[in-house]
Amino acid sequence: MINYTQHIRAKMITFIWDTDFTQSSIWQRYLINTLRIAYLTIRDLFFDGQLNLRSMSLVYTSLLSIVPLIAVSVSVLKGFGAHNQIEPALLNLLQPLGERGPEITTTIIKFVEGINFGILGSVGLMLLLYTVISLIQKIESAFNFTWHVSEERSFVRRFSDYFSVILIGPVLVFTAIGLTATLTNTTLYKAVLGYDFFSSIASVFELAIPYALVILAFTFIYMFIPNTKVKFSSAFVGAVVAGIAWQTIGWLFASYVSQANYSAIYSAFAALFFFMIWVYISWTIILVGACIAFYYQNPAYRSRNKRKWTLSNRMKEIAALTAMLKIAECYYSENKTITLGELNQFLNISSESLSPVIQSLLRARLLIRTDSDPAELIPGKAPDVLTVSDILKAVRQAEEDDVVKITHLPDDDRITFIFDKYQTAAQAAILGISLKDLLDGDDYKSSHTPESV
Repeated sequence: MINYTQHIRAKMITFIWDTDFTQSSIWQRYLINTLRIAYLTIRDLFFDGQLNLRSMSLVYTSLLSIVPLIAVSVSVLKGFGAHNQIEPALLNLLQPLGERGPEITTTIIKFVEGINFGILGSVGLMLLLYTVISLIQKIESAFNFTWHVSEERSFVRRFSDYFSVILIGPVLVFTAIGLTATLTNTTLYKAVLGYDFFSSIASVFELAIPYALVILAFTFIYMFIPNTKVKFSSAFVGAVVAGIAWQTIGWLFASYVSQANYSAIYSAFAALFFFMIWVYISWTIILVGACIAFYYQNPAYRSRNKRKWTLSNRMKEIAALTAMLKIAECYYSENKTITLGELNQFLNISSESLSPVIQSLLRARLLIRTDSDPAELIPGKAPDVLTVSDILKAVRQAEEDDVVKITHLPDDDRITFIFDKYQTAAQAAILGISLKDLLDGDDYKSSHTPESV
């Protein structure tokens, strides 16, 4: 039986990864790409384990932040007169918990109502907001990991973007819910229910509304949270899969909870037990959707063997020089700037691979990232005084710090002699060449040949 299962698995892997579909129809290519994305998502979820760890981390953060988050949302919605809709929305969100959903909803609402902003004071209010912001930062970190993005938002962007989510997000959510409720309560809508044909359509419409709202919410999350440009089509594909899974698994979970009796084991903690499980399932589904969106948008990552996208030392140096040269060209061009995403496309290197190089240049103050949205890159020094030697030195010494430094290596006179000789020759070859010289073209070559240096 085991050998038969392994044989089937080997056949499937061969079909998915080793079959040539270049001459196949568009539907066959679509099928194979779907199977590859599914395979990679399952691998990342069950075998790599990182998505599971991120989900579990978000469960803990969610438990700490849910009351402050709802409290802030209530304070925002009070200005729109919609704060009374918090409890029905939370009840709907916890519907998969069955009869324990209202119990947990009531407990959370009591905690929220018990918060007195007047007693908290300015310090307490800041701590409340910090708890909410830390939740969003944790979510961004999980999404950035899924999208292979190592660079987080700048402080200014984080402050503005997070508060946009906190202040505008609840308004948009409850506006969508309110419009749906208004539509289903109109006289015209109730009148057409008297006809069998329209009644059937209305039943399908009411069944599809929860799925549509969840898909739209997930699409917004997938496009907004990761610190990279996510195409609408990619976010929508991931949201469709995650939204359908979230609603369907929620219904199955509710059926299970209604029949399970864990009160004898967990007593009063049974509701908390099921609540934590559902939060974990929810975050796992959301991260799986983000993973699908990532692989849909980035075909280069659809590889059977998990690769570590790192550059060799030679590629780092060439990439750093090429990037700085491109940034300097934009710097001297009128009304022309370049973002990190555009630089990735120009160099044909993934953001995951290029990010360490850019970070080394930023730390050395050879490069500056603006606070615009999206952030633009400009030289940290004037190109006529920024030398090639400075750029290469920043990249070569990027990983050295107080813990990892060259003086910790064993001292060997033979190595020191040959390395100093190599360094002296290399420095002499590029002595005095600035970034501006590279921009000027071939003029500097004759005066910087090895014979003339």
